[in-house]
Parts: sequence; structure tokens; C-alpha cells
Amino acid sequence: MTLARLSGGTIYDPQHGVDGVTADLWIENGKIVSAPHAGVKADAEVDLRGFVVMPGGIDMHCHIAGPKVNTARKMLPELRRRSPVWKRTANTRSGTCGVLPSTFATGYLYAGLGYTTAIDAAIPPLLARHAIEEFHDTPILDKGFLVLVGNHQYAMERIARGEQEQLTSFLGWLLTASKGWGAKVVNPAGLEQWKASGGNVTDIDQPIDGFNVTGRKIVSALTLAADTLRLPHPAHIHCNNLGLPGNWATTLETMKATEGQRGHFTHIQFHSYGGALTDQAGMRSMVPQLAEYVNQHPNITVDVGQVMFGETCSMTGDGPLGHYLHKVTGSRKWFSGDVEQETGCGIVPIKYQEKSLVHALQFVIGLEWYLLVNDPWRLAMSTDHPNGAAFLSYPQIIALLMDYQLRREWLDRLPPAVKQKTVLADLTREYTLSEIAIITRAAPARILGLPHKGHLGPGADADITVYSPAADKKQMFEFPRYLFKSGTLVIDDGEVRATPDGELQTSAPQHHQGETSPIKKWFEAYYTVGFNNFQIDDEELGPFRRTLAK
Repeated sequence: MTLARLSGGTIYDPQHGVDGVTADLWIENGKIVSAPHAGVKADAEVDLRGFVVMPGGIDMHCHIAGPKVNTARKMLPELRRRSPVWKRTANTRSGTCGVLPSTFATGYLYAGLGYTTAIDAAIPPLLARHAIEEFHDTPILDKGFLVLVGNHQYAMERIARGEQEQLTSFLGWLLTASKGWGAKVVNPAGLEQWKASGGNVTDIDQPIDGFNVTGRKIVSALTLAADTLRLPHPAHIHCNNLGLPGNWATTLETMKATEGQRGHFTHIQFHSYGGALTDQAGMRSMVPQLAEYVNQHPNITVDVGQVMFGETCSMTGDGPLGHYLHKVTGSRKWFSGDVEQETGCGIVPIKYQEKSLVHALQFVIGLEWYLLVNDPWRLAMSTDHPNGAAFLSYPQIIALLMDYQLRREWLDRLPPAVKQKTVLADLTREYTLSEIAIITRAAPARILGLPHKGHLGPGADADITVYSPAADKKQMFEFPRYLFKSGTLVIDDGEVRATPDGELQTSAPQHHQGETSPIKKWFEAYYTVGFNNFQIDDEELGPFRRTLAK
């Protein structure tokens, strides 16, 4: 057992109130340990005097694995042809980079930014094995995923019938069976409406065809189920009307629909627009109003979904949104997928441009969220990779948050109407290094419920990023001097030295797993011995079983 010492670094560990303190870190068996007794010598030592030391970065909402990502890679070969290529080395495999990097390159590029954990935010239960296989091909990172359940027909049947107990049992079983980390709700009720009739829902209280259920009921029931199961991460919610002017009202009502239960609201930038749903010219920021609600309700957390300018790809479990983007952008490429009875998918290439008023507003609105949420512990950095931008944009976002004058320079380049429709020009707040460590490390770990991540105290995974301090914060966060993954040195001055596999993060519901419920019995049978070989009373399962029988 090797005992390693990282000596003399300037440590930022917000969870333990350490804000730029010079100290040593000790590592044993992949974990951070307390300093040994006097006289005990380390087997290995790295001198970190003059360097900034933080926990490994955590991306709590991204899209890096599974069928949707593979489909986008095949659908957009031109993006891959134009992107840099990761050439094979003694320690690495070859791969394409850019906004849709291949599996191996995804691991190398995240590590190259100082990140050690990433959570894919939208995996259909039936396709979870595919995602896990891709995770096996993605080195260095610890990985996990959120299971799509907000438009699952069986879940909606239980919600419509008021069977909260059975819904909770089903969710517990589903997470255990799929090896997911948490529950994802996408455009509640809207996706099922899209699949059934080609329509969508525009109101959280709009019932959908074929089910006596609304988005409000879905959000309320699933947030309660997640809390009843004591899941480490709350229900992860993608609201209705994503990207549409006027959607802030829906977002506010969805926050209220949690009814005091924990709720994480994802890529919140895309849900914060004023105006009328059919009038893009009237679009404006409503972040001050929404951020005030978040500030006053500690059960709510958010990640931002920051838009950055450039070419990228939208991929989402929100099928009608994909179709909308296809129409509004005029893109000749559009993919819509249906995972029967569970969810769907939409993929469209997109290019965010500074000269576009809508795109400029999206860029500014994201920055407003970072600056108007008072408590950084309830906010996480994200670009909804690759929807708002690639994760490679994180260093530039950090620079913007830490420098008011830099934000003003960017703002001055945008269409003049942006200043009239937003409040960013008035926000002089500048993030500190400690606050950057919170929104990129400590807060995502806490929100996700990963007690062994996001800090540098004894018992934590020895995931450690070491930066060279610099006035240019973009450059500083683009090129870590060292990265340690579970105590192993994996990045040394830009060179990949090792490629450990990383671990799959799975949650085990601690309560109410429904050991005797008909839901558990039925799904275990359906996924193992087959539908036709298992009999159960129709009254227990209702229209769901009869639909499958057709």
C-alpha cells in the first residue's frame, strides 16, 4: 500500500471551509487520508508549492453515451471531419474530438480540463446497457446516468390512478435494474403527446390524450417518489416549453409543483424567457424573477446550460423540441427517435451566432443565472453538453464569471437590444476561486449525492486537480498541471500518463423498493422470462399490459 504526499499546494476545498490554504494532502489506496503520525515518511511525494489545488471537476449534466450520442456521431460526420484528431500514443487510443468526441477522446478531454466525474443526463431504461457499454470505453472518468421516466407509460398510468405507492416501487426497481443514478423528467406529458398525435403541451396543467395526467401531476408524483426512496439525487427536471419565449411562467409553476420536495431544474437557462410563446421578437430575460424564487426555496437546485457561440449539436429526450429546432433553424438534418412506451429523442445540428438576437440573449441569460443565485452551493456549471456548447467551453465560462470587464467586452459585441432585454450589464459580481470550486466540484457532488466526491477531506476519492495560477483564467483552467484520479497521476503537463477505467456510479434506493409489489413481479418477468410466459391479473396492471399484448 503506497502512501503518497502532495506537499505545499494552495488548497481550495469549500466543503471544509478551506479557501486558499497552503497544506499537504496524503493519499492511500485511492483515497485521501489524514496526515500520518510524525516521523512517517511518504513512499512518493509531489511538490505542489505555488500551485492551486482543487477536487476533481464534476459535470453533473451532459450527454456523452448511449444511442442518441452514437446517432449524432453518424448523423454529423462533417463535425468530426472538421474536428481535431486525438492521435494514438503509448498511453492512449486514437479518437475524434470536437463537440461530439468519440468515447476514448471524451475521457481524455475531460481529464485534460481537470474533470474526473460526468453524469449522462438522459438514458432510456431499455437502452441502459448500451450506455454502460460506452462508459466502459470512456477512460479515466467515473460515470453515471439518469433514467428517463417522466413520459413512461406505466408511470403515467400509476400517476393517473393515484397509485403513489406503486409508482415509488416501480421507480426503485427501475433504478436498480438499469443501474441508473437518478430519475429524469423531460417535458412532462409533452413527449407522450408528441408520440401519440404529433402535438405537444404548452401548459403544465394541460392533460394529454389517452392519459388523465398533466405535467404538474407527473412532477409532483416523481419528486415525491424520489424523496420517499431517499435517492441521493432529487428528481432531475427538464420543464415544458424549452427554448420558447414566455416559458418562464411554466418554469415557475413547475418549481411550485414540487410542493416542497427536492427538485433539480436542469439547463435552467433554456427555461427563463419572457414574451409570448409565438413571438421570438418579444423574448427577454426573466432570470431575476426565477432566481428570486430559487433563492427563497432551498428545496430547489439548478444547473445552467450555458450557451456559447459556435457550432454544436442539440440532442435531447424532448422529441417535439427537436422538431421545433429543425423547423426554426431550417436544418436539413433532423432525427426523431421513439423508445416505445418509455421516451423518445430529437437530434438537430445548431450553430449559435453572436449576431443572432435570440442566441445572444441565451448566452447572456445563462450568465445572469450564475450571478443572481445567491448561494453557489445550489447551482452547478453546465453547458448541457453538447446542447449549449461542448464541455470544452468551461474554462471560457469560468473566465467570464471571474471578470466583470471581460463580460462587458463580450456584451458590447452583441446586438444592442440585448442590453435592453437583460440585466447582465448591471451585475458586477465576480466569482472567486473558491466559488468556482463550488459550482464545478463541491456543489455538483452535493446535489448529486456523491459524498466521496467534490472535496479533499479524509475518505474522499483522491480525485485532485492541480492548476498553475495565472491572470488569464481561461488559460489557467484549460491546462491543469496535474490531474490525479483515485490517487493515480493521469495528466502531467498536458500528457496523459495513465488511463484507469473509472467506476460506474449507481444508486441503491434505501427504502420502499417494493419487494412484493405487482409492478416488481411483472417487470422482472418481462425482462427475464418474457411477456408471454408470465401471467398476472389484468386488474393489477390495467391498460399497460393490454397495450403490450397488442
